[in-house]
Amino acid sequence: MDRSLRNVLVVSLGFLLLFTAYGGLQSLQSSLYSEEGLGVTVLSTLYGAMLLSSMFLPPLLIRMLGCKWTIVVAMSCYVAFSLGNFYASWYTLIPTSILLGLGAAPLWSAHCTYLTIMGNTHAKKAGKIGRDVVNQYFGIFFLIFQSSGVWGNLISSLVFGQTPTQGAIPAEQLLSCGASDCLMATAPTNSTQRPSQELIYTLLGIYTGSGVLAVLLTALFLEPIRDSQQASEGEKKLPSFWSTLLSTFKLFRDKRLRLLVLLPMYSGFEQAFLAGDYTRSYTTCALGIHFVGYVMICFSATNSLCSELYGKLARYTGRIALYTLGALTHLSCIIALLLWKPDPDQLAVFFVFSGLWGVADAVWQTQNNVLYGVLFEKNKEAAFANYRLWEALGFVIAFGYSTFLCVSVKLYILLGVLGLTMVGYGVVEYLESKSLARPPAVHVTKPAEGAEAQTKM
Repeated sequence: MDRSLRNVLVVSLGFLLLFTAYGGLQSLQSSLYSEEGLGVTVLSTLYGAMLLSSMFLPPLLIRMLGCKWTIVVAMSCYVAFSLGNFYASWYTLIPTSILLGLGAAPLWSAHCTYLTIMGNTHAKKAGKIGRDVVNQYFGIFFLIFQSSGVWGNLISSLVFGQTPTQGAIPAEQLLSCGASDCLMATAPTNSTQRPSQELIYTLLGIYTGSGVLAVLLTALFLEPIRDSQQASEGEKKLPSFWSTLLSTFKLFRDKRLRLLVLLPMYSGFEQAFLAGDYTRSYTTCALGIHFVGYVMICFSATNSLCSELYGKLARYTGRIALYTLGALTHLSCIIALLLWKPDPDQLAVFFVFSGLWGVADAVWQTQNNVLYGVLFEKNKEAAFANYRLWEALGFVIAFGYSTFLCVSVKLYILLGVLGLTMVGYGVVEYLESKSLARPPAVHVTKPAEGAEAQTKM
């Protein structure tokens, strides 16, 4: 097996094991710890810490530790969060969620940087186009990574399904489900009661073991790439401490980055809605908490398959077509969720919505990372740190207002952010197309860079 592909598979399997645990826990936070809004507060705190981390830590840690050991250290923060859930309270979940948030931005920035460097390095050796190899690697990664949601949620549903916690859903409760839900964030009902503590401990034990395996797999089998990166880029010396620390903000001078701010923010908004609101106000409210895992499996499965598909399609359709598909799919889902009244008799509809949400989310997860890697190739660490910063802000805002806004209002906010996001993205594509029309002499000194900046993903 090719060395580059082997490393892609190692990091992908590591993330699979890690997010099998974290993804399952995140899906259950708002339903499992609904008392006094603890679950959504934990998620909001987590992404708030990730927001702060994104400002400073990723470029600094990657320069100091390299991509591999940044990933290993950050993964350990996720394991700490799993351990905090064994004794769930404000005093355990809030500190461990902060620790996880601090590790999340370096984890994702290091992973994106690793795959981008690995793809470009392999492309040069094999005589291929860098953007195509990078796109392929991200497609492979997200095919494996997104399946973590399948396994994590399947585990939670099988464990909690041993003792169903509810009887028939009262008709009065169904009236307040879906877009009409304005009270469930603070008012537990029969269908949102916690499973037995024994079952919770069983689930947490499985999740913690999965996280520990992820750390060991990455530490033992992932090859460091820091030295090869410096050699390939011909770096003569490392940037100063303060230069590295402020690189995240310096990159914001780029007009394209400012226009793309809403792209990662919307990614945070839409993921937060699915994890915090759809699971609670639609699935748990109308079906019960033991159905959350099964519904999220459908999301993860379609997300995983589409991630691999988009990686192959992008070279033929271009990224504009994929972004259009994602935007139209989410637009249709948002409008339908505003109009639909959840009913246990319409079981298939719950899975249709989560599946379609996965089809669209796969666009944001694969194409956003590739887009940032291509447009800001010379400042990858800072670019991906910016991406995680604004995505984290989207999560913080969405989880922050989750406890006091009606679901219908949240859906209208999603609709507005989606519209503005596509306008900003459209302007960036227009600017890139204008750069194509410039005389070749303008770019004669950097032909390779210009070609990659104009790529269609």
